[in-house]
Amino acid sequence: MLYTPRSFQESDLSTLHAFMKQHSFATVISHGAELNVTHLPLMLAPDRGDKGTLLGHLARANPHWKDFDGERPVLCVFHGPHSYISPTWYKARPSVPTWNYAVVHARGKPRLIESRAELSKLIDLTIATYEPTLGAPGNEAYPPEEARAQLLEHIVGFELPIDELQGKFKLGQNRSAEDQAGIMEALTVQGGESLALLELMRERSRAKP
Repeated sequence: MLYTPRSFQESDLSTLHAFMKQHSFATVISHGAELNVTHLPLMLAPDRGDKGTLLGHLARANPHWKDFDGERPVLCVFHGPHSYISPTWYKARPSVPTWNYAVVHARGKPRLIESRAELSKLIDLTIATYEPTLGAPGNEAYPPEEARAQLLEHIVGFELPIDELQGKFKLGQNRSAEDQAGIMEALTVQGGESLALLELMRERSRAKP
């Protein structure tokens, strides 16, 4: 279970779904004969099930798929922006350094997509999600039907109905308004990858009632 203090909890389904779509490259973890970990993109079908269903595929050569029997639980971690937070950015002194971040954990029991037609549809969905122009007629980078059929032999598709969703958005909510302003000012100056965390903090600040 993910340790999540009350001030960092996020349980709104639409917020969690939006986060998962934006940060879809996930870490998938299961425990069969040993602990298995795979990093791969997962697509969300939000209307399938109470909490949605995740769809993905992995190489057949990767033995991880053998854990996807519809009975063993799997954890999928969606990683959002993160950054080191210096105590010098706070007005309140003394303070200690920390790390701010946002993640969503999805748990469920994945099952394999056995139908070749359904697996082909899954690949079409993947392309439509990440590079829709790739599937356009005449695109030479897209494999012809015969080659595509051969490629499908080397992958395994799966679907994971979500049983549990947990969001942890550790964005300094436990600090004063002045300290939070100090964090955002410092992240602005720092720039680079910190700007994604800054934008998330701003969004959350605007969303407050």
